[in-house]
Amino acid sequence: MILTKANLNIILNDIRFWIILFGILRLYGITNPPLEVAHNWRQTTVCMAARNFYEADLNIFYPRIDIAGEKSGITGMEFPIFNYLIYVFSLVFGYDHWYGRLINLLISSIGILFFYKLLLKYFEKNVAFNASIILLASFWFAYSRKIMPDTFASSLIIISLYYGTNYLEGKKSILNLLLYFVFGLFGVLSKLPVVYIWILYSIWIFGGGNYIRKLIFIGVSSVIAGITYYWYYIWVPYLVDEFGFWHFFMGKNFNQGFNESIKYLPEILNHFYETAIRYVGFSMLLFGLIISIIKKDKIIWITFLISLLSFSLIIFKSGKTFAFHSYYVLPFIPIMALVASYGISKIKNSTLVKVLLFAICIEGILNQWNDFVIKPNEREIIRLESSLDSISNKDDLIVINSGEYPTPMYFAHRKGWVCDNSKLLDKKYISDLKNNGCKYIVILKKSFGSDTRLNYNILIDNEYYKVYDLK
Repeated sequence: MILTKANLNIILNDIRFWIILFGILRLYGITNPPLEVAHNWRQTTVCMAARNFYEADLNIFYPRIDIAGEKSGITGMEFPIFNYLIYVFSLVFGYDHWYGRLINLLISSIGILFFYKLLLKYFEKNVAFNASIILLASFWFAYSRKIMPDTFASSLIIISLYYGTNYLEGKKSILNLLLYFVFGLFGVLSKLPVVYIWILYSIWIFGGGNYIRKLIFIGVSSVIAGITYYWYYIWVPYLVDEFGFWHFFMGKNFNQGFNESIKYLPEILNHFYETAIRYVGFSMLLFGLIISIIKKDKIIWITFLISLLSFSLIIFKSGKTFAFHSYYVLPFIPIMALVASYGISKIKNSTLVKVLLFAICIEGILNQWNDFVIKPNEREIIRLESSLDSISNKDDLIVINSGEYPTPMYFAHRKGWVCDNSKLLDKKYISDLKNNGCKYIVILKKSFGSDTRLNYNILIDNEYYKVYDLK
């Protein structure tokens, strides 16, 4: 095909081109170990569960991680469908952590395509198109390639929202209902906070339409809610009680979370105006909200308002944790992208629109590009496994001075404990470790820990870490 100006315009106005282009950009360093500064600890716990499905037990109902000391490591967490997909890939190709990056990138890209298709049902094409571009360049840009379930689950929910609204509108009813159920169930199970988006169904439930269809939809949604409730509020506590290891954050009581949210309100707001879609995008969001109120365009400001009210419950349940974990805002970014795009659509100067979109993309990408590069000091932790292999067996328990960070334990490919230096100077703590089978102490000197001198035989000592014999 000859690339004429007309053909080029067709390509540039096709959202699939941009989804593929942004996908290709994010393939840079796709095989990197999960050692980027932002939330490497969150990624390595996902990897631990996936690797243990591959090496220890494939039962999806008993996920396990490696920092539970002498215990089995089985513990409660999000339903590990994302981890299990990494395991399935590993059955074919052998285990590697970067499969998680690729899976998340693929599902998140499909999610943006469905985001576009969903908006196209209710808005003009330029609103749907620009919102999808903003979402591509938003905080999703880096996090949709991390080994974390947040954009993965959000994408599943967006897909389920597309099929759910199709069903409520009477389009190919049974198939749409089934797809809503499957994607909705796995989305909510993968990351519970994404359930906030279900508030949007109230627009259809309380509007006109077939009442039988609505009752069936509510019934199917209740099944999803029941299964989700069972996993998070019955099965997860059972795993914690039965196997004696707590790992998964289930939120705080509402009163405590609300008070913490008020105390840390500046940090929480920062996630919205700086982190999510950056300053240019957030300016367009404010502009879009103001214009929608002036023009009485209810579908915009009502969608934003009820979504924000619903998402606020997630914030109040999380409290301080939301304030200091930027990725918690990820499920809300699609709503922000929609409103920002609506604001841009009200600008009549096409050149200015292109400049604004370009500025949003550049600001978003450049502010996240450092997340695509692993610092040399962090990369050295990869050598820890081979160093330990030279002196110990894989089933030997170890302790690492990485504080609360599980990351070094994952790369050590061992099980055991993580703690700070002060605990390693506590004779009772060390005695308890020895009684529970700990054989080696790993001291990290630069990344994840700092050097300290202990009174044990040194087996390995290099620039980045040393290993003491505790036997």
